[in-house]
Amino acid sequence: MYPEYVTKLEKVKGISQEELKELQPVEEKYKFRANEYYLDLINWKDKNDPIRKIIIPNIEELEEWGLEDASKEHSYTISKGLQHKYRDTALLLVNDVCGSFCRFCFRKRLFKNVGKEVVRTREIEQDLDYIRKHEEITNVLLTGGDPLLLSTNKLKSIIEAINEIDHIKIIRIGTKTPAFNPFRIISDDTLSSFIKKITNSGKKLYFIVHFNHPRELTSASIQGINILQNSGAIIANQTPLLHGINDNPKTLSTLFKKLSFNGIPPYYVFQNRPVMGNKGFTIPLEKAYSIFLESLEDISGLAKRPRFVMSHESGKIEVAALTSKNIIFRYHRSHNPDNYGKFFVFKRDPQAYW
Repeated sequence: MYPEYVTKLEKVKGISQEELKELQPVEEKYKFRANEYYLDLINWKDKNDPIRKIIIPNIEELEEWGLEDASKEHSYTISKGLQHKYRDTALLLVNDVCGSFCRFCFRKRLFKNVGKEVVRTREIEQDLDYIRKHEEITNVLLTGGDPLLLSTNKLKSIIEAINEIDHIKIIRIGTKTPAFNPFRIISDDTLSSFIKKITNSGKKLYFIVHFNHPRELTSASIQGINILQNSGAIIANQTPLLHGINDNPKTLSTLFKKLSFNGIPPYYVFQNRPVMGNKGFTIPLEKAYSIFLESLEDISGLAKRPRFVMSHESGKIEVAALTSKNIIFRYHRSHNPDNYGKFFVFKRDPQAYW
């Protein structure tokens, strides 16, 4: 059975009337959405509970800081819903709703400007035509919002159309549903049957999941992951490094271990982007990288696979090393192919965030 969704803070039992009054301007500026399952993961006795920080509005979100589109995704938008930043990968924004709204979301603009950037199923033909004509594209990423908030029938219609394009070898779905609402997966046999159909066709279907804290890996979420894996899907996890949530090396290390124990390779760890409302979640870059390195010290090679990156306008920039005087970066992915593999060096600045 699906948990009930909550879209008004006043319906959340753990929040006092005093807090409601304080948080009203935050809720008016940035939408709130959660569900009973995820809210039940919160320890309401702890004001600094990390799950609470992920989902419950905070007064710090009103601090003027950051941009609406920090990675300038609009620069790579081809048509409504379609981005083509990296040569071999097309990105489709197919939904502007998530199972819940992370307070640190880098695409919160989608939830403010509903319908402006997201392509609906009935409108997707123009985007698919572009992908058909560009044979260098081998990967298509469905994201948003969360594609798993679409009905399975709508998701099937999109994926089946992509699957018919010969040069597409990988279809990816970016989703936090296994953390927010694993019952979406557990309760829908048609979803697992459809995944089997796609994976049996010879194409690879990846789910890029978003577990930010080890407590999100509940027995229900692991059951949902197992269903996806047993259906033939490949799973990988990515997360930003978030102040008050996972910026402790032991917490991050535990997350990587728990993911690997359940067959989920850690993929990317992101430096939190300078997005509006996100100041309270950010950590200076050098400190964040040091936390990341320390988290890798006592884990197996299977858990030690994530890269620490900045998802920059020009590409994914990996933080490669710190010396006594400098911080060294390299392009892990780049819009400009001339930049692939390039290293670049800056003088250290412990106050720099981006």
